[in-house]
Amino acid sequence: METRAGRLSPPEWLLNTLRPQSAPVPWAAVLRAGVALSVPLAAGIAAGRPEYGALVSMGALNGVISDTADAYRMRVLNIAVPQLFGAVGVTLGTLAYGQGWLAVVVLTLVALASGMVSSIGAVASVSGLVLLLNAVVGAGLPLPEPLWMPALLLTLGGLFVLVLTLLGWPLRGRTPERAAVAAAYRGVAELLAAAGTAAYPERRQAVTDALNTAYDLILALRTREHGRRGPLVRLLAQLNVLIPLLEAAAAAHLYGRASHSPAVAAAVRALADAVTDSGGGGGPVDLSGLPEPEGPADRAVDAALRHAAAVVHRPDPDLSPGEDSLGRPAGPAARFRTTARAVLFSEASWRYGARLALCIGLAQALVSLVEVPRSYWVALTVTFVLKPDFGSVFSRAVLRALGTAAGLLVAAPVLAAVPRGWWDVPVMMLLAGLIPWFSAKGYAFQTAAITPVILLLSDTLNHEGFDLVLPRLLDSLLGCAIALIAGYLLWPESWHTRIGDRLAAAVDEIAGYVACAFDPDADRGEQVRGRRRIYRELSAVRSEFQRALTEPPPTGARAAAWWPLVVAVERIVDATTAARVRVGHGAAPPSPPEVAGVARELRELAGNLRSSEVLVEVRTALEGDEDGVLAPLRHEVTAARAITSPVRGPRRPGAGEGPKAPAHPGE
Repeated sequence: METRAGRLSPPEWLLNTLRPQSAPVPWAAVLRAGVALSVPLAAGIAAGRPEYGALVSMGALNGVISDTADAYRMRVLNIAVPQLFGAVGVTLGTLAYGQGWLAVVVLTLVALASGMVSSIGAVASVSGLVLLLNAVVGAGLPLPEPLWMPALLLTLGGLFVLVLTLLGWPLRGRTPERAAVAAAYRGVAELLAAAGTAAYPERRQAVTDALNTAYDLILALRTREHGRRGPLVRLLAQLNVLIPLLEAAAAAHLYGRASHSPAVAAAVRALADAVTDSGGGGGPVDLSGLPEPEGPADRAVDAALRHAAAVVHRPDPDLSPGEDSLGRPAGPAARFRTTARAVLFSEASWRYGARLALCIGLAQALVSLVEVPRSYWVALTVTFVLKPDFGSVFSRAVLRALGTAAGLLVAAPVLAAVPRGWWDVPVMMLLAGLIPWFSAKGYAFQTAAITPVILLLSDTLNHEGFDLVLPRLLDSLLGCAIALIAGYLLWPESWHTRIGDRLAAAVDEIAGYVACAFDPDADRGEQVRGRRRIYRELSAVRSEFQRALTEPPPTGARAAAWWPLVVAVERIVDATTAARVRVGHGAAPPSPPEVAGVARELRELAGNLRSSEVLVEVRTALEGDEDGVLAPLRHEVTAARAITSPVRGPRRPGAGEGPKAPAHPGE
């Protein structure tokens, strides 16, 4: 009986994708979404033009979906810019409405542009999504005339969300930016608390994510603020000074003694509180309780911590070039040229654009040949499923179908029992409030929340009521089938993992970092930037790994085989950083031939990763002083080269675990 139950149970990869993520209820976003979508609907009903109110609410829905940032300056961009793209999209779609094959051509070209634009970054990705969504709606629904009216109404809805969002700006000011920097400090505090324990790798990944978030936020804002003084520069100085402490934590993990004291982590937590408290304007953190350093690793932690405390409490730090290790981002003109080249000459950008265009073209062509009521829903489904930064296409197609079915179960009684008119307003407020809450739990939950909202707004325009439900389910299944066949199965990179390529790029970066880290003439800023690039690469590897695990067999199983090597490469970076920190605080530097030997092995490892999808064991013997600073690094490189793919069959004890840490000499 147990065997039969096991066979009938859903596969593990599907259960993983359906499992809701744990997240607190974003009450402010819930209230904002409810007001943003219900008030325009009420205004339209009161004015006797409910279709106008429905279009404004659709624009507000775009704004709610776009509002993914926390800092207010970034939220202005995230909400406002996509509305401009959406206005262009709905205008093009409206021009093609009812034009048969002309609509196919227009939507295919819009999809190509949308896909290519989406590869630029977060704001561009949402802008590309809204561009295509509005074009699909314009080509599939009869919208009010004149031509400019739908674009105006949709834009007003997005701007209404922006106004509601900015109401808190005078009260919160730079609170989101300070919170991001403080979160990075707290992450480092937890990392130091875990130094020397098995919890260190997990805490290190959390610190990497926190630093990525903080730097992305601060540096993006800094491109629009000049000068070397001011609140933003102060936050950047506080963030930059955290890097030496993070590097010292790697040495403390392997060699620290006094730095393992709880007083060290407590002092960093106190600095985080000082950053949160108006950027460190309170009294100085008491460092008198710090233990006396006992070796180079402890001295590195002590020096970095005291320097961080000085910068955090400095009233108006001058961000000198020496302290600004990561450098200021390029200006808008230079970044525009770089972005344009990346979009126009990137194979990945063209391939994604072509894949999205093919699927949208097929969806619209199918609609032109076969009568499908509310046909825009087929292309709408394809758009959401093929979104490049939502995860696996296969799992998204499955989740989209399941989420739509769940959403239709909610929409059916609403469309059947609730009369159109004023009753729509409280229903919309309730349903719209679920969108930000459910979006935090996963893609299927977001789809289940958005589906009844779109159906209710569509019914306001077309008055088909309950008759919309079954066609929408069939349309979603058609869209999912098109995305799976034309957007997944026909593109080998979709059902093969890219972990090996990404890992090879990270290992190449590590080889360059090893050579730079122990070069006495190397630029300190380049060392810091190199290390940050490596951890961003490894963060991308982890994201790719998580995406691959949601794929059906055998892709998910093949992806799992890479995990031990991912862990081993992260340990190599830590060992390199620890060695460089020790050299900087009194340990004897390694010889150039020893450094060159390690870099050569790493480049060979990167080459092997690119040439084969199967991990092959390589025996290597790196020579060097066993009491020198590079001894642990040589051990980690040797362990990484010895990792092989797991044998198919019964799981061996310890399979899938990272390599055991080699014994490191004390200091």
